[in-house]
Parts: sequence; C-alpha cells; structure tokens
Amino acid sequence: MNTQNIKIFDTTLRDGEQSPGASMNTEEKIQLALQLEKLGVDIIEAGFAAASPGDFDAISRIAAQVKNATVCSLARALDRDIKAAGEAVAQAKMKRIHTFIATSPIHMEYKLKMTPEQVIKKAVDAVTYAKTFCDDVEFSCEDAGRSDIVFMKEILDAVINAGATTLNIPDTVGYRMPSEMGAIIKSLHESVGDRAILSVHNHNDLGLATASSIECILNGARQVECTINGLGERAGNAALEEVVMALRTRHDIFGDYDTNINIKELYPTSRLVSSITGIEPQPNKAIVGKNAFAHESGIHQDGVLKHMETYEIMKATDIGLDKNSIVLGKHSGRHAFKDKLEKLGFSLKDEEINEAFDRFKILADAKKEIFDDDIRALISAEITKINEVFKLVTLQLSDCNPGGVANAAVTIAYDGKEVTDAAIGNGTMDAVFKVIDRVCNVNGELRDYQVDAVTEGKDALARVIVKVAFEDDKPAIMGHGLSVDTMLATAKAYIGALNSYMSMKDGLRSSSNKTGANI
Repeated sequence: MNTQNIKIFDTTLRDGEQSPGASMNTEEKIQLALQLEKLGVDIIEAGFAAASPGDFDAISRIAAQVKNATVCSLARALDRDIKAAGEAVAQAKMKRIHTFIATSPIHMEYKLKMTPEQVIKKAVDAVTYAKTFCDDVEFSCEDAGRSDIVFMKEILDAVINAGATTLNIPDTVGYRMPSEMGAIIKSLHESVGDRAILSVHNHNDLGLATASSIECILNGARQVECTINGLGERAGNAALEEVVMALRTRHDIFGDYDTNINIKELYPTSRLVSSITGIEPQPNKAIVGKNAFAHESGIHQDGVLKHMETYEIMKATDIGLDKNSIVLGKHSGRHAFKDKLEKLGFSLKDEEINEAFDRFKILADAKKEIFDDDIRALISAEITKINEVFKLVTLQLSDCNPGGVANAAVTIAYDGKEVTDAAIGNGTMDAVFKVIDRVCNVNGELRDYQVDAVTEGKDALARVIVKVAFEDDKPAIMGHGLSVDTMLATAKAYIGALNSYMSMKDGLRSSSNKTGANI
C-alpha cells in the first residue's frame, strides 16, 4: 500500500492572526513563515492581501523568500481581492490563490443577499479570474457545515470545471459533530472523485476541530487546514500538532496516512508562535503544553521511570522537546554558542549570531545558569525584531517607599541623538510609561500587560508582553521585552510596541477587514 499523503495547509498567519490580540508585524510574519517552511508544511496561507497594505507587503515578502512550500493568499470572490492576492504571491516559486464565498442558506439570504444561482456564478467567475494569475486555485464554501449538500455538489462541480484544484469544506462556526463532518466529506468525495483535492477547515467552538479533521481524513479529505497551537477566530482552529501526531501515533487506525511534517520542529514552532503572539497554550494543551509530558502522580512517575510507555504514548524528543538542561554560562565561547543554536534548530546568519552572542553575554553576566528556554527566548526576540526607531539606552528607577512617589528616568536614542528625561507616576510601571511617552512624543494607552518567567530560579529571565494603543481608533500593538529585571523588560516591551507601531503605521489592519475572512 502506498503512503497516503495528507497535505498540511497552515493558516496561522491568516486565521491564527485573527485571534484577539494576536496581530504580528511584518518581520514576525516572515520569520514564522520561514519556520513553517522548516517544519515542512505544504501550503502557507500568508494572509489576506486585500485587507491592508501591511498584509500585502508581508505576503509579497514571504512569497519572495519561501522556496519549499506553496505560498497562498486568501481572497473573497471579488475581482479586487483576487487581483491583490495574485500580485502579492507573484514572486512565489509555488503559489496559490484561495477564494471563497458563503454557501449556507443563512449566509446567502442575510449576508450576501444573493440567490443560489447568483452565488454559483460569482464562484465560477472568481475561480476563472484567479486562474489568470496562477494554476493552483483553491475554492472554499464558507459555512459549509450548515450548507445544503446538494447545493454544495452543484457549486463544486461548477468551480472544478472553471479550474479549481482544491475544494475546501469549512465548518466555519464549529457546529458539526465529527461524524457529521465525516459524512459530508464522504458524500462530497463520492461526487468529486479524483477531479480535485478535498480539504477541511474546522473551527473549535465545541472543542471538536481536531477530531472532526481526523474523521474527514478517514472519509476522503486529503488536505487539512490548521494552525500552530490551534490559534484562530473565537475558540480557534484544528491544532496542526494534534492532527499530525494523531496520524503519526495511530498507524493501526490510519495505516499509511502521513504528512510531510518534520515533527522535531513542532515544539520549536509552537514556542516561536507563543513568543510572537504572546498567547501561551494552556498547560494541559495536547502535544505542546507545558504539562503534556509532565507527571506529578507518584504512580505515574514510578511507571514512567520503569518503562516510558506505561503512561506516555509518544516521546517528548520526537517533537523537539529536550530536557531543559543547563547548557551555557558566562565563560562559554562563540563556537559553543553557535553549536547550541544549531542543536536547538536555529539557522542564523553570521551577523545575527554575533548580535545574539552579545545579548547572550549580557544575560550570562546577570544570570547564574542559562537554560535552553532562555536561549530560545533570546533568539526568538533577535530574529523577529524590527527596525529600532527608538532604542532604550538606560533606565533608572527610584525606590518607591510607602507614601513615596515612583520616579523613572530614561535615556532613549533616536534620530542620531540621545535624550534623557524623567517622570513620576502612580507606581513604577506608570512612571516608566509616562517618561517614554514624553521622550518619544506619543500618548500610549496600555491595554494589556503580561509577565512570566522563561525558566526557573530567582534570577529567571522575565518575559514581558504589552499591548498598547497609540491611536484611539486603531488596534493595540504588541511589544515584547526580555530581561532578568522585570521593569527593564517592561520598558523594552513598551518601546518594542512603539517601534512596531512606527513600522506598521501606514498599514494597520482594520477590524472590519478581519470579519470578511472568517471561513
């Protein structure tokens, strides 16, 4: 029996970014796309080109750099969307346009205000126009989970004749049971046959996205649309790592069904996504959660020590998760540092290694022990950084004694000069933000603040994530900061958000654009 290859269509950069608060800047999107290529995904949905100039630019730059995966842009069944998508992916070695229109009675009547006949014509016109930009065209029936099966067969026949090569059946609102989605795919597969690849895109509103995706594979789907860590609209999408490891672990059920995913890159990819978006998987998240391979029960610990398979159905090392060992210190040299980066799966240019090594030395002076996760956090921050319009040079804080007033002084470099100023505030953090605003001539509004320890110990590296709005009618911008000093990490995060704002100022995505891409 020949291997049955299941294509993995990753939509972390499109649907995943639509998770509330998960916006990414262009440099972060590029680095994540390169990591997805390294992971071995077949198709990277790099964004929604018509949504904003920023999205168009990110897709175009990803298309120019990714060589071993198909780069795809989403487009509504509108000529202007399809043209933007075609132009955005033009430089890709392998390119795809993914166009969609709603097919459920409720959507056609209330959202589109179109008859079924009009919807079919619109779909055919969209696929026909998309084919003028590339041969690989995917068509989606938005809200397929609540669509009439007879109508779906009719519209799918029409778009196949127009040139669609992949047909996506999304459970847009996560409504269907796995058995129901399986039955839909089985019926459509009997109708479509080998004329096109059937794909599924399941949302997780009832916690069934992975189960539904697996059931669809068993009934004829040969592409699964999913995201790293299950990110996505509302409750998210099918988690890539769960679908892949289910197939890999249960060969007794799935036979030769498998993917092209390099599973050792699953954990590093999960950590990169968490670092960029600031959204950590819940501790008990399957495969990549912090507790996924942890055992607290004495009975479980005893069993695992005697024989791993008593309580573990896969190895942590399979997904790229090694023991969080102490690896380097302040006396470690550049060669040892570079060797560790390679073992952790990072491939950096010499200039990037030099800059990362300098940051490592600073960290090593402040920290007694350096762990693998410290290195991962340090490098993730290095490879996703953007141009620094503003750079923090120094931060000095006064003691905030009971009844006293918090004071923060900063020196910030920008436009070839350094400016020093100070401010008081209602607490140390407020003082830090106020003095940065004053020096940089902005008025940021803090919307969210998160801090966590990257590793254990009293000198643990603090990772701070802030979300700051710099304009009332624009979404909050995310910033990241790393330091053994929490307030220094906070200042870095705030300035990081400001630098992202400066780089994205002309291309911020509006919330109205987001709603049009919910498939």
